[in-house]
Amino acid sequence: MTAIIQFVDTPDGPFGIIADEEGRVLSSGWTADPEALLARLAPARRPESLEPGALAAADAVRAYYEGDIHAIDDVVVVQQGGAFHMLGWEKLREIEPGQPLTYQEFAAALDRPSAVRAAASACARNAPALFVPCHRVLRSDGSLGGFAWGLHVKRSLLAREAA
Repeated sequence: MTAIIQFVDTPDGPFGIIADEEGRVLSSGWTADPEALLARLAPARRPESLEPGALAAADAVRAYYEGDIHAIDDVVVVQQGGAFHMLGWEKLREIEPGQPLTYQEFAAALDRPSAVRAAASACARNAPALFVPCHRVLRSDGSLGGFAWGLHVKRSLLAREAA
């Protein structure tokens, strides 16, 4: 499979997007390194080649950073995983901007309140960052926790969405 790659300049640094030929986002994040984006995908899901192109998802990123924080909501993504991770990624898209959940609250939203580590795993394995907003999940003490693209980016996104 050949995939499309596009980079967007953002206040948080370069943002890369890899999408399939239909424009559905496979992987994205704050990097200018295609290999870093490919590494977020399971080996069997990695495209054979990348070709530069224009993606509607890039327009959504620009709109998000220009103040339309809901511009990312309807970007189509493709993810593959077990039933729990698939549910987790779906539920992440339901978290309202400016209203982050704790990992415990996120686990409860998945109807598995004791599965906090599994809920955190869904966040950690999320390849299409921003479009599936795993940055909206925090530790129970309100601290940021982890984020594949750096805590400075997570902090910035949460501040942008709280405004």
